[in-house]
Amino acid sequence: MSRIGNRVLPIPAGVEVNVDQDNVVTIKGPKGELKQSFSPLIKITVEDQKITTVRVNEIKHTKQLHGTTNSLLEGMLVGTHKGFLKELDIVGVGYRAALAGNKINLSLGFSHPVEYIIPEGITVEIPKPTEIKIAGINKQLVGQVAADIRAYRRPEPYKGKGVKYREEKIIRKQGKAAGK
Repeated sequence: MSRIGNRVLPIPAGVEVNVDQDNVVTIKGPKGELKQSFSPLIKITVEDQKITTVRVNEIKHTKQLHGTTNSLLEGMLVGTHKGFLKELDIVGVGYRAALAGNKINLSLGFSHPVEYIIPEGITVEIPKPTEIKIAGINKQLVGQVAADIRAYRRPEPYKGKGVKYREEKIIRKQGKAAGK
């Protein structure tokens, strides 16, 4: 039994949901519009400002899709209504970021600067040279951009230097012990 798939998703005020015959869902909200195609094994219905998902059979694959479809729909609703935000911190002497048009220039201790091209649909804000705020309506894309930037220099366990998520805790290791 899929508990996540059985959730009834309330549609926030100001958000419009349309479902085509081919299970293509279009959600329009104050932040923008998202469109995604879903499997015909899951029936998506919109009634009384609520979205429900019902599976057409009890095969294992269909049960797996049930919860996934419901979660994706919830992400689309939240994204078009409120949006998503990921915050990154850059830790290290001389490590910094700067915004140049649709690129982020990162100085991360390499012999060369690293450039990251911002994909369409994502807004990046750099309030301080050591902070990056990534915002957008597509949850998957916001998370992927944050992961791509973090992958250039992951936080290391000895000094904690690198690019980390704001809420991430770095487990520190003890360095070499002094000779006895």
